Amino acid sequence: MLIFEWRQNMDFSFTAVFQKVPEGYIGYVEELPGANTQGETLEEARSNLNEAVQLVLEANRLLAKVHPTTRSTIF
Repeated sequence: MLIFEWRQNMDFSFTAVFQKVPEGYIGYVEELPGANTQGETLEEARSNLNEAVQLVLEANRLLAKVHPTTRSTIF
């Protein structure tokens, strides 16, 4: 199992986890549900995971605009 710390514009920090499987590599980000991928090589899996993270973050931003939440303070 390989674990990397991934940073985007120094605003976010995620932990990318890669595992060797018979078909190549699988990768995921535990802190970001839905950000997972696979690749024949570690480099391909890393590139695919980078794209998956970008897509999940973009989708979450769009969903937040469409369905804004009401924020309140709970004591």
